[in-house]
Amino acid sequence: MDWDDAYANAPYIPGADAYPERWTAEAAKFRDQMSAAGQARLDVSYGPTARQAYDLFLPEGTPQGLCVFVHGGYWLKFHRTFWSHFATGPLARGWAVAMPSYDLCPEVTIGDITRQIATAVTAVADVIDGPVILAGHSAGGHLVARMCVAGVLPETVAARVQHAMPISPVSDLRPLLNTSMNADFRLDMAAATAESPALMQPIDIPVTVWVGADERPVFLDQARWLAKAWNADHVTEASRHHFDVIDALKDSDSEMVRTLI
Repeated sequence: MDWDDAYANAPYIPGADAYPERWTAEAAKFRDQMSAAGQARLDVSYGPTARQAYDLFLPEGTPQGLCVFVHGGYWLKFHRTFWSHFATGPLARGWAVAMPSYDLCPEVTIGDITRQIATAVTAVADVIDGPVILAGHSAGGHLVARMCVAGVLPETVAARVQHAMPISPVSDLRPLLNTSMNADFRLDMAAATAESPALMQPIDIPVTVWVGADERPVFLDQARWLAKAWNADHVTEASRHHFDVIDALKDSDSEMVRTLI
């Protein structure tokens, strides 16, 4: 089996190269609009490095609660500023939306990133009252799932989490040992096991695992493994691939947003 090909998304998505540029432009426009309306708090630090910061988007009126969206990119690339516009759906339903970025491999390990996201969720939960919902895509789906394991979030924060939605998550990191990406991940079997949500017991948080029906077979497997291990709800959305499966977050009436909220 060619493991690098198995975990490669872009070669199997028509027009894949155009997605990052489009995401960046739409996200920048959204931030400008939210800033002009006085509904954005940008580049709020939660840790000692430049990438340990979050953007917070506020609805009109008192927030119903806090939604945290964690971006993907195989723990190797991207930044919160690619995804700002995906806050649109939860915002329209009255939720504040925080989007953290984090340090990337190989400068840090995946375990380090897990701890950074826990710190980010805790920091923004100190700012916004009420229930917390967590969503993350791809590597971000892994990180959101890790928040659902005992001892990752402080108990007072974990008790506020009413739903988590790992979208196209990597839930078992052991197969990544076979990829060339592991030169940057620096995983051995022990580290991969220690960061695999599908091999862990979740705390009492409702979880919905979401994946696109047109994704690579390994991502369908990864979603299924997590849903089975955690006895979680499992949605396979028709006609969606790894890059457009999160588009529904922009629509407050979409099944994804209604399920998340």
